[in-house]
Parts: sequence; C-alpha cells; structure tokens
Amino acid sequence: QVELEESGGGLVQPGGSLRLSCVVSENIFNFNDVGWYRQAPGKERELVATINVGGRTDYGDFVKGRFTISRDNSKNAVYLQMKSLEPEDTAVYYCCARILRRYSWGKGTLVTVSS
Repeated sequence: QVELEESGGGLVQPGGSLRLSCVVSENIFNFNDVGWYRQAPGKERELVATINVGGRTDYGDFVKGRFTISRDNSKNAVYLQMKSLEPEDTAVYYCCARILRRYSWGKGTLVTVSS
C-alpha cells in the first residue's frame, strides 16, 4: 500500500509563502498524477494542483498564479510552492497519488494564514 507523507505546513502571515513537500513510498511514475488537495473547516476537499506523468499541471481556479507544483523524480517527491497566501488559504493540505479512479492520500499538513 502506497504511503504519502506531507511536511512543510505551519503558521504564516497574509502575503507570506510556504513550501509543502510530499514524499511517496513508490515511484511517482506508477501513478497517473500526483498532487495536492485541501480541505478548510466546514468545506469540501478541493483540488489545489496536480502534475501528471507527462509533466502537465492543473490548478484550482482560486490559485490564480500564486502556487506552483513541481516534482523531483529521483526522490519520489512532489512540492507545492505557495506565495501571496491569504487567510482563505487556511486548510489542511493533502498529498494525493492517483491511478485511474483510485486515490491514495497522505494524512495532511495544516496551513494557517493569519496575522
């Protein structure tokens, strides 16, 4: 069973930056895509960003150029660089690896944007 471990969450002020990391226990090319979702209190989980085996990226509409997803194939890692963070970005961020309709999830890392 694949394991995904996130790190890098924390408290940041509005306008600040954070970089999230996720290490996958298997070769990330085993998956159709890997990426990040988030869930804020009282809201549904939503797509933040994904990157597929071909390198194509997809972002949630709310990202508006503020976030960048990347990967390091040699480390089986995927990253999310977040800039210009807003209080509305406060959520638990989950790393995800997908094969067809099967999703594997990490335990999540909390990002809090507050002054």
